This record gives sequence, C-alpha cells and structure tokens, in this order.
Amino acid sequence: MIRIEIAKWGQTPEDLRLASVHATHPRSRERFQALYLIASGQFNATTCAAHIGRQDETVLGWIHRYNESGPDALIYHRTGGRAPFLMRTAPNRSPTGSRPAARPTTAYPVRAGRSRSSSSGCFRPSA
Repeated sequence: MIRIEIAKWGQTPEDLRLASVHATHPRSRERFQALYLIASGQFNATTCAAHIGRQDETVLGWIHRYNESGPDALIYHRTGGRAPFLMRTAPNRSPTGSRPAARPTTAYPVRAGRSRSSSSGCFRPSA
C-alpha cells in the first residue's frame, strides 16, 4: 500500500485540505483533495480514484509526484497548446448586473422579403 509522505514536507492532512480549498485551478483542487482523502485515511488510492472518477494510475501518479517533489508538483500549470481565443475577464462587479444588449438601429426600416421594383436580385428597401 502506498503512503503519502506528508511529514517529509512538514505538512498535515489539514494542510492538504486547505491547499485544495485555496487552489485557484480546478485540477489543482482535485489533486490536493484526493491526497487529503487518502492521507486522512478516508480512502486508499484505488477507492479514491473510483470515488472521484479517475484512473488508479492517475491518482498513484499524483501521490508519487507529491512524495518526490512536494506540494508544488501538484499545482496545475498550462503546458502548451493554442492560447485561449478569448481571455477570461474579471467578473462584473456592477451592483445592477449586466444590461441587456441594445437593439441595433438602422438608417431605414427593414422590411421582410425583397423589393419588387428590383430586378437585379439586390436587396433595396422600398421608399
């Protein structure tokens, strides 16, 4: 049975729980939470993997990485791929929330269908 070497890094299971609560990325949060569940004795690695919906090898890899390199090894870092097309912006902190989009205005009224006076096939508004 594999053990989490929390004493090697001067941590307690409570430190792992706090790290999961304060992690900024969901992947980091999941890793610290899994290690907390195992270190606190609630699960072993195999049952924890089944509980959180991960493969056994994934959770065992997290444990090995933690034991070898410490808690910093579990923090998620984006390693490649295309940059996100739209960057996430800060949340709207307006007390009124967001406003509905304004209706677009046109210089002339738009009517359904095409004008009968046009034989070229181009849309022209009738006056």
